Amino acid sequence: MEFLHGVLYIAALGVASHIVGQLLPRRLILWRHFPFSSFRWENRGRIYERLHIREWKNVLPDMSRIMPDMVPKRLPANAGSQEVEVLIRETCVAELIHVLLILVSPTIIHFCRRWYGVLLCVIFALGNVPFILIQRYNRPKLAAVYGRMKRREELKDHG
Repeated sequence: MEFLHGVLYIAALGVASHIVGQLLPRRLILWRHFPFSSFRWENRGRIYERLHIREWKNVLPDMSRIMPDMVPKRLPANAGSQEVEVLIRETCVAELIHVLLILVSPTIIHFCRRWYGVLLCVIFALGNVPFILIQRYNRPKLAAVYGRMKRREELKDHG
């Protein structure tokens, strides 16, 4: 029964994290600054290519395909800099939520006190890591696209 409580708690964390993510005011997300900007060692996301991230990132579940209230993770063909910036902010929110889920993962042990509670905790925490890596891989690429689009739009407006 404890195992079931642990699994139900994990499901509740998933629902709660979705709600929190949707409620976060996007205008407060400073995507060009710490902790969302790339660290020097990340080499603008290229470090993640060593993990063959391109090969597996699209295989993982994408909640925006299931939840209609989420911003789609694909840009439309006619996207401008504003749409790209919205997507960049969404990568920040996704990263933040997955980090928070890792931080609260030890609370699973409260609901599932046996050895399998620790196992659930570890699996749950590690299961969030790939999603963080994907955001940190995609964001620098989106930021470069944003910069190019913004310059092009400014030249068009002033030219």
